[in-house]
Amino acid sequence: MSGSPLLVTVAHGTRRAGGNETARRLTAAAAERLGVPATAAYVELSEPLLADVVARLDGPAAVVPLLLSTGFHVRQDLPQACAGAPAGVPVALGRPLGPDPLLARAQVDRLVEAGAEPGAPLVMVAAGSTDLRAWRDLRGATRLLAGQWGGRVRLATLSGYGRRPEEVVRPGDAVSAYLLSPGLFSRKVREMADAAGAGVCADVLGEHPLVVELVVQRARS
Repeated sequence: MSGSPLLVTVAHGTRRAGGNETARRLTAAAAERLGVPATAAYVELSEPLLADVVARLDGPAAVVPLLLSTGFHVRQDLPQACAGAPAGVPVALGRPLGPDPLLARAQVDRLVEAGAEPGAPLVMVAAGSTDLRAWRDLRGATRLLAGQWGGRVRLATLSGYGRRPEEVVRPGDAVSAYLLSPGLFSRKVREMADAAGAGVCADVLGEHPLVVELVVQRARS
């Protein structure tokens, strides 16, 4: 792809405005770094939908999924949407953001911001999936976080494969929310962490500078 392709990010989408705004701010920050035009799109529940953005393209685009693991959306929905580009318009679909060492470093920053001591007992809580590839990605993300944290990290999920937070989180544990945006899932993580007596519950990744850097890297690749 030559020239300056449009940066199109694609998040899952939510009916909660705050979650969608995170995707827009991440996109704007990455586009400024890259010096290219950009738009944020969504798989569902919010507009513009990726399929609609791609169908209206009049030039090349680089599509970066704002998703933390490989799942049905990455394997099915996104390629199908990108295939709907007008004839002769090239569209490059990148990898999801996670797992990646930059995300692990951003998680550590969020934990320290919340008052956690590096190396303390830690539980990473993810949204979860029934897709085996997504489960493997989450386990990989847990290993990356452990390497950055300097101690063992236990994994819990809100759905799909894995154990639930109430089964994993112990009193005094630190909790890392492996989530990009605030919303229903982040509220559930905090509520479950509080109910289990966790000492610290870190904020979502959000527009952390390392997340912006990762979006830039995915777009360039």
